[in-house]
Amino acid sequence: MRPVLCLITDRRRFGPQWEHPLVERVANAAREGVHLVQIRERDLDGGPLMRLVSACVAAVRGTRTRILVNDRLDVALAAGAHGLHLRANSFSAARARALTPPAFLIGRSIHSVAEARAAADEGGLDYLVFGTVFATVSKPGQAPAGTAGLSAVARATRLPVLAVGGITPERIGDVMRAGACGAAAIGMFNSAVVRPVDS
Repeated sequence: MRPVLCLITDRRRFGPQWEHPLVERVANAAREGVHLVQIRERDLDGGPLMRLVSACVAAVRGTRTRILVNDRLDVALAAGAHGLHLRANSFSAARARALTPPAFLIGRSIHSVAEARAAADEGGLDYLVFGTVFATVSKPGQAPAGTAGLSAVARATRLPVLAVGGITPERIGDVMRAGACGAAAIGMFNSAVVRPVDS
């Protein structure tokens, strides 16, 4: 089974002139077969976010890569994105689903078995992202759940689960064996695009 790979964006890693290199990274990821790109620029105002999402949608056109917008359904729909990623404490997926076109993806971040079950019960979701699985610099001081925590979440729901937090190419096999369908990451894509491989 080939793991689903999701690139999570963080424009701050590109410095003040971030827009072009960020869009280029998204384009490179699409060319290499990365499945999902989560635009996770939570502090970006609506106008700049709309321009970024629109540019990323254009950058992946003609590929299988799908662009997801973090929590901003209005921007996702207006920019022609392929889906929405909700925070753990965001509005209900069912509410979003009522406003979205067919084949529109909706996912949610979760941090426990209880949240996984609650998310599945609410309906309207296509996938979950669980973390933090391994220690990571983007979540300093947060105790990692490890593959045991990931396995417990994967067993608690029928929804596909992506692992996040401290993901490296070497750890993808571990998260797949724990029951995840793939992984989401920021730092893993810093030096080079990671190609999807058989687990």
